Amino acid sequence: MTDTRSLAACTDAVILVGGKGTRLRPLTNTIPKPMLPVAGYPFLQHLLARIREAGMTHVVLGTSFKAEFFEEFFGDGHDLGLEIEYVVEDQPLGTGGGIRNVLDHLRHERAMVFNGDVLGGTDLEAVLRTHVDNDAEVTLHLLQVADPRAFGCVPTDADGRVTDFLEKTEDPPTDQINAGCYVFQRSVIAEIPADKVVSVEREVFPALLERDARVYGHVDQAYWRDLGTPADFVRGSSDLVRGIAPSPLIAGRHGEALVDPSAGVAGGVLLLGGTVVGRGAEIGAGARVDTSVILEGVVIEPGATVERCVIAAGARIGARAQLTDAVVGEGAVIGARCELIGGARVWPGVQIPDGGLRFSPDI
Repeated sequence: MTDTRSLAACTDAVILVGGKGTRLRPLTNTIPKPMLPVAGYPFLQHLLARIREAGMTHVVLGTSFKAEFFEEFFGDGHDLGLEIEYVVEDQPLGTGGGIRNVLDHLRHERAMVFNGDVLGGTDLEAVLRTHVDNDAEVTLHLLQVADPRAFGCVPTDADGRVTDFLEKTEDPPTDQINAGCYVFQRSVIAEIPADKVVSVEREVFPALLERDARVYGHVDQAYWRDLGTPADFVRGSSDLVRGIAPSPLIAGRHGEALVDPSAGVAGGVLLLGGTVVGRGAEIGAGARVDTSVILEGVVIEPGATVERCVIAAGARIGARAQLTDAVVGEGAVIGARCELIGGARVWPGVQIPDGGLRFSPDI
């Protein structure tokens, strides 16, 4: 039997990163979602590190929105121990079309495909082993969840072979959902129509079952989170810092906070819940920052409270301001004693004066 590391070395990694990240605006107004800093690194870098750790070295990024960001940052991948190629979709092609669009850049007969929005912890080598052991044409990573009603369900038989793809239902027959990570044989990718919008979930997979293709599931209960919303983005970053979600990039550095060495944190500051403090940020005395992402150059003045928030680069939070479940765009200014709660989003460059927004009658 071929060892799993050898299998990984002969497997292409394909990452689909073409989405616009609209649910994370205004953070994604200028930066593609996979490049947003999570636990001190662009989110995509955590995934690339896991791919490298599993033994895959050739990566193809399927890009569309702000495609130039990826190549400018990662280059050819040499610094990460990878070989990275970039394929740009002129028009978004959907998941199936995006996979088909990279076909000419694949080097091997097998490709592991990742959704660039998902923070995952599954054992990639084990998924690959499941695929090869079953002589599968396609293998899906299937996640067991407590409440599968909000997801499409993927039942399997006693041998792990996929029997159906079901839309969301109030009475799901299985707790297994599609986790957005697949292993494809190259021959299957070649069957997808070129230059067309195609969905793997609604078109490719059902068609494979119809022709009785060998489609299998690798089932586990690994860490999994789609970072598509501000709440999930903050929680994913927190889980990385606290070691709940795995990443080779911060192994051995887990705790209540991850603070860049260049940041200034005054006395009496409380940093809790897996908070990240970015390069050159300054946090004033007596401030409390809990389960938040504080990006480069942010200033949080004394006595402010920031909880479950993302504060973008160069923003300023005034003294004794209180922010909960908020997103503050680049360079915005939140005046002293302001209150932002419950999903508030401040666009880049906006300035709210001292006491200019609050929910309590007096603070």
